[in-house]
Amino acid sequence: FGRGSEYPYQVGDIRTLKRVMEAPGAYGKPDDHLSECHEDLSIADWEVVKAHAIAAVSWLTIDQETPEIVGFHGQTIAHSPEEGWTWQLGDGEALARVLNRPVVWDFRSNDMKADGEGAPLAPFYHWALAQKIGAKEPVAFLNVGGVANVTWVDPSFEAPEDPGALLAFDTGPGNALINDWMGRKLNSSMDVNGSMANEGTVDWRFVNARNSVSAYLSRAAPKSLDRNVFSASLEALGDASVEDGAATLTALTAHCVSEAVKQFPREVSRWLVCGGGRKNSTLMRMLDELLEAPVEPVEAVGLSGDLLEAQAFAYLAVRSARGLPLSAPGTTGVSHPVTGGRLSLP
Repeated sequence: FGRGSEYPYQVGDIRTLKRVMEAPGAYGKPDDHLSECHEDLSIADWEVVKAHAIAAVSWLTIDQETPEIVGFHGQTIAHSPEEGWTWQLGDGEALARVLNRPVVWDFRSNDMKADGEGAPLAPFYHWALAQKIGAKEPVAFLNVGGVANVTWVDPSFEAPEDPGALLAFDTGPGNALINDWMGRKLNSSMDVNGSMANEGTVDWRFVNARNSVSAYLSRAAPKSLDRNVFSASLEALGDASVEDGAATLTALTAHCVSEAVKQFPREVSRWLVCGGGRKNSTLMRMLDELLEAPVEPVEAVGLSGDLLEAQAFAYLAVRSARGLPLSAPGTTGVSHPVTGGRLSLP
């Protein structure tokens, strides 16, 4: 469903961005004039634009395509729906000039102005994918990134904004706690393939005692999270071994996903998993054990789990340019279906 390629951030090119993401609170919030003038933020903002520009130019050179429009999400450094703001670095106007193409960006602001959570935004694309693969019964798309989010899709509806077509929300932690644990213990960025978790023992008392997680799980959807909202869980693990900590945090992610089912309007026929979490075989096994419907990576239906998020914002860019809704009450809690995005011309 569209071609594409991956271009990972190069560590040497995003030093400032990494520093900003580790402590975004030090820079205020996006509507603070002081934060806008902070040198680190200016540098990090340009690092995001430069990385995306290099990726886009590299892809255009390889594929020799001439896209009419570019969708640019940017890099989220903080998300606070309870305070009515979200923060993505990356200047779409600068990217438009560099690529010499129209760029749609700032996708979340309009939703939040209409009392939405501003996230997740991929659900409308998930609806399109359900149509593409010919789904006849409800299906769940599970994206496991730093935070995990799910989209319940009823493919029988004619448009994603139709009442009842979609229900979407963040389920809880995704890879973030696991990655941070591995960073603390082994200076590693992740538990590759879930190998450490596979060797460990799950502390189910820890999983069930996470009061902050339980409070979030009990909230009605739609709802969304900041990546670091459950970071205190890392301290609570104490001196657990690398393996046991990885196993326990992986189980916490799977448990939160299984709890999400309680909010679905109807059972789903299958779970299709995208994002980096689908490459964690231990997490996939735990999900398969906890969920009643089959759990498969999106590759099982001919989709790309690595490219799906990028494709989603290309899809949303076109919808934005046409004035079509990007979110609805069932996806972000917005008061009514709204379009969004800001168009910058080269």
